[in-house]
Amino acid sequence: MSDSTGKIVLGPHQYGKAENRVVRIYRDTARHEIRDLNVSTCLRGSFEPAHTEGDQGTVLPTDSQKQTVYAYAKTHGDGSIEEYGAALARHFVDDVAPVHSARIEIEEYAWERAQAGGGPHDHTWTRRGPEVRTASITVRGKGSERQEWVIGGIKDLVLLKSTGSEFAGFLTDEFTVLEPTHDRVMATSLVARWRFASTPSDWDATYAGIKGVLVERFALLRSKALQQTLFDMGGTALREYPCLAEIRLSAPNRHHFAYDLERFGIGNAGEVFHADDRPYGLIQATVRREDAPDAGIAWEPFTGAM
Repeated sequence: MSDSTGKIVLGPHQYGKAENRVVRIYRDTARHEIRDLNVSTCLRGSFEPAHTEGDQGTVLPTDSQKQTVYAYAKTHGDGSIEEYGAALARHFVDDVAPVHSARIEIEEYAWERAQAGGGPHDHTWTRRGPEVRTASITVRGKGSERQEWVIGGIKDLVLLKSTGSEFAGFLTDEFTVLEPTHDRVMATSLVARWRFASTPSDWDATYAGIKGVLVERFALLRSKALQQTLFDMGGTALREYPCLAEIRLSAPNRHHFAYDLERFGIGNAGEVFHADDRPYGLIQATVRREDAPDAGIAWEPFTGAM
């Protein structure tokens, strides 16, 4: 390896306002509704002078982006998070001349109605989770040159099955101490992101349906490995939702080790475990259609969390 003496130039760059916490209350009737979001905006375009010369003439302040996020929550926030994000991205590309593309990343925190007075309360909620719905919307180009990509998803979806999972027949070497098992606890905190090839008729219903498929396949598959489970979950989601081009899954293997109670003269037939949160195996896979449309810049992140 030798020293490099080439000219120093500016590489890819972007900027935006990260993690705008937006809570929208819908007061159209006596029964209020709530949407709780974490919104990040990212602009890409002709911003070289800001970096190389300190010239901010093409830079829309991140504070202006923040104000737009909150204004659009009122004027464009009646639909799904995907529709809201698309409206924001299109605005930045269409109305801010130096912007070539915009990416909006959204997390949605779910709430459910509190039970009070014998039923669900009209304007009080409790936080539901820990899973978080996500969406990333990227718009590039103006007019006839426009391209758009939408990625839906979920993170922190905590899943556990007490049986129906095994891990055996694996490669061994001189450092292998793990014993094969044909009956184990399998648990994970799933992150799944799916890229749309076409627009579904109902964004919210599609999200709920895909989540349901992922949970059901985790539960029903007799798993020989977490890798097999991820492929089955992703493949089933693609088969049931033709609007999807691909799905990316990331699953930490949250190990549960049977606790040694025999030293106390107590039997433990797969009933008491030590939940070990780290270190953990991290299994990741992409399941896609062979004829999936090109992903373009759909997966290029801003905050890194998407």
